[in-house]
Amino acid sequence: MNAERARQITFFLLRVVAGLLFLQAGGMKLFGWFGGLPGGGTAPLLSQIGIGGILEFVGGLAMMLGLCTRPVAFVLSGEMAVAYFQFHQPGGTWPIQNHGEPAVLLCFIFLFFAAWGAGDWSLDAKWRQRRG
Repeated sequence: MNAERARQITFFLLRVVAGLLFLQAGGMKLFGWFGGLPGGGTAPLLSQIGIGGILEFVGGLAMMLGLCTRPVAFVLSGEMAVAYFQFHQPGGTWPIQNHGEPAVLLCFIFLFFAAWGAGDWSLDAKWRQRRG
């Protein structure tokens, strides 16, 4: 396998796995997947948690497909930054103390995709090919 092929595969896998993690988090908040929120149930749709769930579910699906990747990833990166500072950072200075490692990591993964786009294996790339 050449280096370019390995780059395409790993870029694709990072985007799909990050999107899948987000889709699942949104599904938990909106539809009660995986036991729902702590204590069971779902978030009210127009609450802060509900809006986060919508962003995570729809944004996760768009990331998995590589659809409108740059703007979607930018919004999701911002959502994770807000989540970190609002929910994790008050629990301690460092992510390891406040259990915010996933939020920080996803924030920067999405920031990476906002800067670089979806890659060659995406709907964005297919649309670029059709436009010529």
